[in-house]
Formats: sequence, C-alpha cells, structure tokens
Amino acid sequence: MALVADSLSTNKPKNPAVAVLALAGAVALLYFGQLFFVTLISAVVLAFILEPSVVLVMRLRLPRAVASFVVCVIALLVLYLAGLGVYTQAVSIYRDLPAYSSRITELVDAAILRVEEMERTTYRLLVPKRIQDREKQSGAPPAEAAGKAKEPRRRSAEPPAPVLPPVQEVRILQERTPWVNYLYAHLGSVYDILLMASFVPFLVYFMLSWRDHVYRAFLQLFDGHARLVAGNTLEGIAGMVRGFVVGNFALGLMLAGVSSALFWVFRLPYPLLIGPLSGFLSLIPYIGLPLALIPPLFAALPVYLTMAPYLLVGSVVAVLHLLALNLFYPKVVGSRVHLNPLVVTVALMLWTVLWGAVGLVLAIPLTAGIKAVCDNVRGLEAYGRLLGD
Repeated sequence: MALVADSLSTNKPKNPAVAVLALAGAVALLYFGQLFFVTLISAVVLAFILEPSVVLVMRLRLPRAVASFVVCVIALLVLYLAGLGVYTQAVSIYRDLPAYSSRITELVDAAILRVEEMERTTYRLLVPKRIQDREKQSGAPPAEAAGKAKEPRRRSAEPPAPVLPPVQEVRILQERTPWVNYLYAHLGSVYDILLMASFVPFLVYFMLSWRDHVYRAFLQLFDGHARLVAGNTLEGIAGMVRGFVVGNFALGLMLAGVSSALFWVFRLPYPLLIGPLSGFLSLIPYIGLPLALIPPLFAALPVYLTMAPYLLVGSVVAVLHLLALNLFYPKVVGSRVHLNPLVVTVALMLWTVLWGAVGLVLAIPLTAGIKAVCDNVRGLEAYGRLLGD
C-alpha cells in the first residue's frame, strides 16, 4: 500500500500556482532583461546567416576558426559600406527636407479645403433652406463666436503679466537640436545599447568558430536516451531557425533588389535606400504591406503632383508583396515553421509588448523554437500540437 501511495503521489499534477509563478518569473526576466536577450538572440541570428558562408570558406581547407574570422571581417566590411551608403542617402534626404515639408503642407491644406467644402455641401443638403435664409438675414454670430469676440476686450482691461528674462540654461537647451536633446535625455540608455552592441561581433565569431565544440559539450550534459532527445531538439531548433532566418534574409535581398530597380525606373529619389527599406519591411507579418508603402510614397512627394503615379507605385509594391508572401515565402520559409495563425497572432502581440519592434521581428522564430522544444521533449508533445498547424 505504501508503494502504491508513493506511486500515486508522484503522478499527481503539480501545483498550478507554482506553474503560474514560474511563468510570471520567466516573463519578468524577459522583460527586464530585454537588452541582454535581444543582443544574444541578434548574435545567434547573425551566426545562422553567416554559417553557410563559413562552410563555403572551409572548402578551401581552412580551419573553422580562420574561416569564421574571414567571414566576420567580410561581413563587417559589407556592413560598414552599407552603413556609409545609408548615411550618404540620409544626409541627402535631410538636405531635401524643406521640399518634402512644403509638399506635405500643400497636401494638408488641400485636404483641409476639401473637408471644409464637404462640410458646406453637407450643411446645404441637410439644413432646410428657410433656416439658411433666416441665418443669412439675421447675420448674428453664434454664441461661441460672440463669446470669443468679447473675450479679448475683457482681457484687455487686465494689466499685462510681467515678462521674466529667460534663464541661461533654458536658452542653451532651446539651441540644441531635437536629436541632441533626445540623446542628452537618454544618455544612459544609449550608452547601454552601444555597449551591448559592441559584444555582437565577438559573440558571432565565437558562435561560428566554437560551434562544433559547444554542440558536443552540450550533448555531454545528458545521458542515455536524454542525449538523443537533446540532440534531436537542438537539430530541430537549428534547422527551423536556419531555414527561417536565411530564407527571410534571401527573400528580403531579392525584394530589395527588385524594388530598387523598379523605383529607379520610376525616377524616384534615393532608390538604393528606399528599395531595401521597402523590401525588408514587406516581410514583417500582417503589417508588412502598409510599412513597405511608406518609403516609396514618401520619396515620391516632391516628384509627382498627380495621384496616378502614386497609385502605380503602390500597386507595384503590393504586387511584389503578394508574390513574395504567396509564392516564394511558403516554399522558402513556410515549410520550416509550422505554426497556426492564431498562435502567430498571439505571439506577435506578446513579443511586441515585451520587446517592442524587435519583438515583432523575432516573434515567429522564437515561438517556432519553443514549438520545436515541445515536439521533442516527452510530456510536452501536447503543447507542440497546440502550437502547430
């Protein structure tokens, strides 16, 4: 009887309160450790992107450490050149901001005039003509307008408030640009971000060069059947993440190239900047199409004055987005990630709340990684089926 009681006691479900507390602790850890986890996951993503290049360089009979160093140096050089190009384009956009500002002002004024015209037309249609004639004959201003007309006369009798000389510190703050004020107010956060970003190249290099050693050492932590489960889980996560990350990166490069070429044909300014922006923004789930429309439509403001070119540019971006989403994405990426639409939507909401825009980008691979763990760990298969398609 004692043995039966012991066996029953071990099979009792765990306390739900403990599970809720553990989940709350994990969420709090992810929220408050956002900078650390985002840096680590960004390094992992970059390592997966560069891994095929390392394997290719190793075919030249170079050790993995040397091949990883060569690939990282080339990647840093490409990143530097891309950043230099983006900086040049951004400086040109900054110089052209007055033209964009005047064009936006014209569009806003035209929209206000149209709204006012619609209000007048609606008033003439809905209000009876006899009431309109009576208001024209009376010519009495409304109560609000009369109150506003009397208010300055009442306030004019009051003595003017004394004007205090501005403080020297306030004058200095007003002379700063908005970007300088933002950096000055968030100096600690900017320093933390730059400090953690400086670790990314080293993390990527060590992840690439020590990949085999870390993999073997990780498996040594388990014994017997658990080692097989751990290996299958790790391979499943690696295959899923590699397929998702590399597939999205390749698809984004293709969209960036095609978009830049089409924007150059349409004579839009800065095609080498707005093309990659539109291409990679198009890959963001659910809101990719509206985000992909913003760069080309904004760049076209001082170029096109009629509505037809905007519709043409928007239609081209929409066609590229739909082709990528329905033709290339399922073959390149969709076969690796098996998540149902409800789980994808909830995951996007959850990770966005935790990590903001970075969480929106990393939501799908993180959730798919959790599913891969559930699929390979005994006792968690039901959760894997719940997350799957």
